[in-house]
Amino acid sequence: MSSDILFYFFAALTAGSALAVVLNKNTIASALSLLVSLVGVAAIFVLLDAFLLAALMVFVYAGAVVALFLFIVMLLDTYGGDRKPFKKATVVAGSFSFALLVLGLVTFVQKGGQRSLHTDLPAHLVPVGSSLRSYGEQLFTTYLLPVQIVGFLLLIAMLGVIVLSKKFEGLEDVK
Repeated sequence: MSSDILFYFFAALTAGSALAVVLNKNTIASALSLLVSLVGVAAIFVLLDAFLLAALMVFVYAGAVVALFLFIVMLLDTYGGDRKPFKKATVVAGSFSFALLVLGLVTFVQKGGQRSLHTDLPAHLVPVGSSLRSYGEQLFTTYLLPVQIVGFLLLIAMLGVIVLSKKFEGLEDVK
């Protein structure tokens, strides 16, 4: 029963901070709200006994990506300014998406909720990734190239931020 209360608490924390990311005018406060949202997702992973995913969420996303966002914001000197009001098409699309979400949740609850998620697996099927060893084997065999590509893309993005944030002086004649 207490795990249910913790789940609802972390789910509300995650959803509320994700909403704050979108609605906040200050970019630094928005990035910090993103950090809180990612930590809430990591806490939900802990409740699901997925400790490796929780650690990866904290280290990679909350640690590295949010820090990179904060460096970008601070290096580029961007401040939240006047935002344009939402266009009618944006409001209609958001309302439609929200209605689909509510419809999906109502359908899920009416169909039996958790009972429809669990299926009985045969005894000879072991879930892939059920141990840290199998995660490591998959990461360094099957998914080695995608991991290397993502690392290279992050390096390119970091170099691009450094180049864009550098103040070039004496280039008025080039224009």
